[in-house]
Amino acid sequence: MSILVTGGAGYIGSHTVVELIASGFDVVIVDDFSNSSPEVLNRLHTITGQDIPFYEGSILDKKLLNQIFQENTIESVIHFAAFKAVGESVAEPLKYYHNNITGTIVLLEAMTENKVKNIVFSSSATVYGMNNISPLTEDMPTSATNPYGYTKVMMEQILNDVVAADKEWSLTNLRYFNPIGAHKSGLIGEAPNGIPNNIMPYITQVAVGRLQELNVFGDDYDTPDGTGVRDYIHVVDLAKGHVLAVKNNLEHKGAKVYNLGTGTGYSVLDLVKTFETVNHVAIPYTIKARRAGDIATCYADPTKAKTELGWEAKKELSDMVKDSWRWQSQNPTGYQK
Repeated sequence: MSILVTGGAGYIGSHTVVELIASGFDVVIVDDFSNSSPEVLNRLHTITGQDIPFYEGSILDKKLLNQIFQENTIESVIHFAAFKAVGESVAEPLKYYHNNITGTIVLLEAMTENKVKNIVFSSSATVYGMNNISPLTEDMPTSATNPYGYTKVMMEQILNDVVAADKEWSLTNLRYFNPIGAHKSGLIGEAPNGIPNNIMPYITQVAVGRLQELNVFGDDYDTPDGTGVRDYIHVVDLAKGHVLAVKNNLEHKGAKVYNLGTGTGYSVLDLVKTFETVNHVAIPYTIKARRAGDIATCYADPTKAKTELGWEAKKELSDMVKDSWRWQSQNPTGYQK
């Protein structure tokens, strides 16, 4: 019995594949490399010592999905595959709605037809919108401020509706906060195509000389140093949360939702200064105007995940910045040769 990981060559997906295999699961990956690299598969082989079955293609391709289910004994799906750049989603909303929402529907149809009714979904803290006060709890109302966020809200809703209509389904929506860090080997990490959308690859690319300086958007928020506060979580802690969610899903039917965060907020400048101190690398930065849709403070209440999944984040901010820098310094151009 295997776990199908959609988007398994991506940043969070690849780290989750490592932790699934370390926990004794067999894994099958499907990925179209739209925001990842085939080199990831070689790195995963080096880390795990396994040849992981892989299918190249999109979750929009139902014929491919049916082939995967027919050629493998899949007991559960972890669904990462989605476009995730906020700015691009504003510029190209139809691209995001089609890929993320239609892709999820096609996947669910294929799962239903192949009688695989067990899914862990990669959601996001973005579904908490602008108006909830941190610490954020799973029972708060959801909303969004951009098309990417709306796709996550809608994908959660679709999944919940499927489960409500068919009691054989097991679903876990995992709402991530801000994953950073990398595997301790330095072989896999965050390697976005183009200009980074997330802060840590931007910092590490400044550190390695690919970018000149970091842009810090806003220093006039109601926070201790005026910069935005976020809940940064090590990607390996996040990956381990998926393993526990899969195990819980196999034992409990119905719809569940959990925050995966540390419960501690750090400002952008906290992150920069910690990176500089731990890694002995200077990060020049420039303060820019706030970005539309950014909130001052966002951090999790992770109590529910600890109580029901037995999960909690173990790694400190210093671990996150050290591992991020190890990855980038060993791979200055990411997965490119």
